[in-house]
Amino acid sequence: MTKQQNNDENMITLIDEDGNEQLFKELFTFDSDDYGKSYIFIYPAEQENDESVDIQAYIVTDNQEGDGQDLVPIEDDKEWDMVEQVLNTFLDDDGNFKG
Repeated sequence: MTKQQNNDENMITLIDEDGNEQLFKELFTFDSDDYGKSYIFIYPAEQENDESVDIQAYIVTDNQEGDGQDLVPIEDDKEWDMVEQVLNTFLDDDGNFKG
C-alpha cells in the first residue's frame, strides 16, 4: 500500500493495489535498531470517535519512485512480537491508548 501525507499531519491516505483510497489516523511511529526498520501504527479515521478502534501496524519503506512511502505488512513472527510489545507499552490495562 502507498502512504500519502495529508494536510493534517496525523492523517494519511492509503492507496491499495486497485487505486482505492482510505483515510487513516496515525497513532505513532517508531524505529527498531534490532531490525533496522521504521514502523507505523494507524487506525481508520472513521473510527476516531468509536469506543474501540482497529489498530494496524506496518513497516514503513521508501517507495521505488522515491517520492513517497509504502506500508509493508509485517510477516515475521518475531518481528510482529516486538511490534506488539511496543504497542502494549502504550496501552493501559483496558486496551486504551495512554498517549
